[in-house]
Amino acid sequence: MSKTPYGNIKPHGLESEMKSSYLEYAMSVIVSRALPDARDGLKPVQRRILYAMHELGMRPNSSHKKSARLVGEVLGKYHPHGDTSVYDAMVRMAQDFSMRLCLVDGQGNFGSIDNDPPAAMRYTEARLSSYALEMLDNLEQDTVDFGENFDATLNEPLVLPARLPNLLVNGASGIAVGMATNIPPHNPTEICNGVIQLIDYPESTIQDLMKKVRGPDFPTGATIMGSEGISNSYETGRGQIIIRATADVEDTKTANKKRIVVTELPYQVNKASLVEKIAILIRDKKLENATEVRDESDRKGMRIVIELRSGSQPLVILNNLYKNTPMQSSFSPNMLALINGIPKLINLKDALQTYIDFRVDVVTRRSKFELQKAAERSHILEGLRTALSSLDEIIQTIRQSQDVNQARESLMSGFDLSQIQAQAILDMQLRRLSALEREKIETEFQEIQITIKELKEILSDVKNVLSVVRDETEELKKKVRSARKTQISGEIQQFNRKDLEAHEQVVVTLSKGGYIKRIPMATYRNQHRGGKGVSGMKTREDDPVGHLLVVDTHDTLLFFTNTGRVLPLTSFELRSDIARSTRGVPIENVIPLAQGETVKSMIGVADLENINETNPKHLMLCTSEGVVKKVNLVLISKIRRAGLIIMNLKPKHELVSAKLVEDSDDIIMVTQQGKSIRFNSADVRSRLRGAGGIKGITLKPKDRVVSMDVVIPDSKLLVISKQGFGKLTDLNKYRSQSRAGSGILTFNVTTKTGQVADAEVIADSDEVLVISKKAMVVRTNLSEIRSTGRATQGVRIFKPQSGDLVASIACVHDFILPSEDKDKKK
Repeated sequence: MSKTPYGNIKPHGLESEMKSSYLEYAMSVIVSRALPDARDGLKPVQRRILYAMHELGMRPNSSHKKSARLVGEVLGKYHPHGDTSVYDAMVRMAQDFSMRLCLVDGQGNFGSIDNDPPAAMRYTEARLSSYALEMLDNLEQDTVDFGENFDATLNEPLVLPARLPNLLVNGASGIAVGMATNIPPHNPTEICNGVIQLIDYPESTIQDLMKKVRGPDFPTGATIMGSEGISNSYETGRGQIIIRATADVEDTKTANKKRIVVTELPYQVNKASLVEKIAILIRDKKLENATEVRDESDRKGMRIVIELRSGSQPLVILNNLYKNTPMQSSFSPNMLALINGIPKLINLKDALQTYIDFRVDVVTRRSKFELQKAAERSHILEGLRTALSSLDEIIQTIRQSQDVNQARESLMSGFDLSQIQAQAILDMQLRRLSALEREKIETEFQEIQITIKELKEILSDVKNVLSVVRDETEELKKKVRSARKTQISGEIQQFNRKDLEAHEQVVVTLSKGGYIKRIPMATYRNQHRGGKGVSGMKTREDDPVGHLLVVDTHDTLLFFTNTGRVLPLTSFELRSDIARSTRGVPIENVIPLAQGETVKSMIGVADLENINETNPKHLMLCTSEGVVKKVNLVLISKIRRAGLIIMNLKPKHELVSAKLVEDSDDIIMVTQQGKSIRFNSADVRSRLRGAGGIKGITLKPKDRVVSMDVVIPDSKLLVISKQGFGKLTDLNKYRSQSRAGSGILTFNVTTKTGQVADAEVIADSDEVLVISKKAMVVRTNLSEIRSTGRATQGVRIFKPQSGDLVASIACVHDFILPSEDKDKKK
């Protein structure tokens, strides 16, 4: 080096030096450490481990050897890195929860799915598995290239012959510099079928191949949700696959009590961490109705038990587990591998084709090697045959020679033999001169000729080589045959709020002052007729209850306002108030009401989003001035949170009631002054959302409609006055009239009874909740209320306190509630 102003130090730009040095480092990490070769699916450290085990004779039929010995062998000869990196790589190849087909047969503690560390290498032992032999088969037959090791003292294979398509069977994961790989494991039988499919039909598309390779097959089992993520991964090399744990619901010895049992987890999920996460959710009361989690896993398999409260809904709890724990996780394939030493993102067909091309090269090189060995042996046998055919002359020539060299030269010149043939004759033992040995030599020669012919035929056409690859893949498939561990569901299930909420019968109350709340139905106890009730809502004296519904938590609440708008809300979106006396929340906090807009009616609808033209339902609306309107519910089935106009109202008209009806239903309307009218809903033509209504009943001055309901066959009409007088009347006593008539008398209104407060159509088996303006609630069996004639005032079923009046009633349909005695015992 010529001297510079800095002596022997040569100046170099920092920027250019950093670029070149970092690029060299990055490529070294990419090529020599982190990424697998697409041909054998192995990283360099894995390949060196298997080769070192092969050289040490650690075969499946031999005894296990200490892992420390193997690690030292790999470090000293092939892999100049830390011993931890070598041992960790070997351990992973022995873990049946990490590899689909383990390449190392380990003995001792090699870690667990709980992320327990393996024992130190001085304690564990290992040997090659039977599957690893498929990776090393034909290694000595010049099937792959060898290169110098790190100190150029030994040679090591640059790739293994790999009869097993290891890249896809066992997958790979690694972080390089500026890139990473994450290839999922697959079912070995399916991968073999995919290879055969591509050999038979080279023009196969990825969709064709997916008929053979259904998707990843993880060693831990579980279930892949949907095929879209699989298809994206196989088409582009990248995607996202959602995996769910396998869980079953078991009955316990306690009646109506169940438990959830988890038997399979998503790939790479830590079982101990999952159990801890579930325990924290139970402790923090974020997993309602779950009381305990236990890990009962043993040698027979995984078993995580989650105990549930009596009467809980296991599927809802299971959905919450999927939502809030790693019981549902994602695997994001990034199929990056080295092809000709260059990192490349590959799809399914690329991976299979690369393997096929590599196996064609391996079979070709093996066939050439075998052909050369066969030709050499044939050459020798041909010389032996010549010697045996002229045995006396051969012996005479050898006896007359002074030494071995002269004998060799005499044989070569006298019998037209090559040096190799002459030497073979000289090396032949006398016992081989027997007739039996002569026959063996002849048989071997004929067999060698057949072998040579077959090998030449294979090498004559690449189609013949492909046929050999196909046959060997069929043979391999028999050795690695395995049923799928990971199931694939038909479609992915995206969680929505309904999946996470339990079905429960609840009471929803809305005060006239605009406070709404949701209370479990079981909170109200059954009382006898004339009872004073229990407090149902904390409210001021000037804020009486306006509406009360009994619905399921998954039902959609439809709120109808004084301006003719309808706004939706799912029942479970309301805060659940366990205490009856809580006030609730302002209605403006749960639905977007405009200034001056108030709720006048609300109804509950089950499966609103699933209503369609093939399953039509209609909504009947009624105003205080006796105007009615029918709307097809399909028109609002896709209603958004902001709501929409359901009815154009005339000035001073307000909505009173809204009901679901069919064309065969009869409608009955009841007024404050005790008038009623019954007519068929078919008399009201269905109208568009923004249209107005038509007259349903003709009212006298100062009279207003208080209720509209649907007539149920063999049912009765319950009418209750503001002073708590009520009566039941068989609806057969109400004749059907023409719409817009003045109606007939249904309640004898007096000063004692007060005006009619509300009316409901009910069945004999139903119960009723009566609620006052001061929020006192009585729950009564309707069997305790005497049936009377149409134009009567009935009997007292609720006794309002001083200054209080009945506000409304609500019926409990087909719902069995605990009796008063049971409630007291609780």
